Amino acid sequence: MKINNCAAIPFSELIFDTTGRKVLPFEANNAVDQRVAKAISAACDETMKRLNAPDSAIQNIDRINEVSSHFEDTLRELLNATPGLQCDFPLTVEGKVQRSGYPDLRITDLESKRVFYLDPKLYAAGSRDSSFRTFYFEPKKSTNKVRDDAVHFVVGFEHAPRETGSGSPNAAWKFTRWDLVDLSRFTVKLKAEFQGSNRDMYRPEAIVASSAK
Repeated sequence: MKINNCAAIPFSELIFDTTGRKVLPFEANNAVDQRVAKAISAACDETMKRLNAPDSAIQNIDRINEVSSHFEDTLRELLNATPGLQCDFPLTVEGKVQRSGYPDLRITDLESKRVFYLDPKLYAAGSRDSSFRTFYFEPKKSTNKVRDDAVHFVVGFEHAPRETGSGSPNAAWKFTRWDLVDLSRFTVKLKAEFQGSNRDMYRPEAIVASSAK
């Protein structure tokens, strides 16, 4: 696959070329796919209900990035409790659990052995059409977690604006909707970048002046 920085690349081709695994399309007329989608939908409803509760652990968290893991944990718990399904964190090729990186959850329909990857995303109301990066996949062999031919889903949870400060009506996290997205026709773009670390930058021989000690 020939890649440049501007071209839209089919996600299914990217996954196949980097992992050797197929991205299977969700089949609306397939009984297994219907059953799993229904179970995920129920788990999403319950997850949103639990995490919207005033006594939810996420209500004490200020940064939305730190809320994501609670969605992953709750969805995993609920889907694992669903008869006929198994849900866990996908393992890397080295057999290790790695929470960061795509995908977050691996669901197996125990009867058919069909695999579904699920990646929860959180976004603010009004940002649905934003062009800022919200999805990334790093094709690295040592940390690769895509090890099956599978249906790939993203589930996006939308939240209302949150204001900080006691007494504010929007001081709590309030999630208002979710959408389950089939990634079989998803396209991505490559963003190449040059980078350096603090170690690279703050070399003693390169420092021209410093603050007084």
